[in-house]
Amino acid sequence: MFKKILTGIDGSENAYKSLSEAIELSKRYEAELHTITVEEVPQYPGTIGEIIEEKEASNGKFAEVLKRTKEMAAERSATVKSHVIMGHEVKTIVEFIKARNFDLLVIGFMGRSALYERIMGSTCQSLVRLAPCSVLVVK
Repeated sequence: MFKKILTGIDGSENAYKSLSEAIELSKRYEAELHTITVEEVPQYPGTIGEIIEEKEASNGKFAEVLKRTKEMAAERSATVKSHVIMGHEVKTIVEFIKARNFDLLVIGFMGRSALYERIMGSTCQSLVRLAPCSVLVVK
């Protein structure tokens, strides 16, 4: 049924829950498993120094995320291809899915207040709406 599965990893516990589910699905369907981590930079940086500082902080955080991702896959005898891409989360993930023809996106649900979602929107909600493939939201 699924040939290529993508899961979003941001270092949150819900992201690791979605990774766990994606690993099981990839094994069940003998599908390729990929992870995507989107590195966002400040929308309106004051200086190039802000971008460099943000990038260095992200590199440290994402190194740990990628390490844990590979460990989780290895524990279950699964292979995972990890991708770290700079950009806006939703747009970057949707474009990545289209370019690589993924069949399924597995994402973790992040519960926030109703007020926050009305003002800021929801990455999860936007991906469910905009992804060109099936989406599994893991709670």
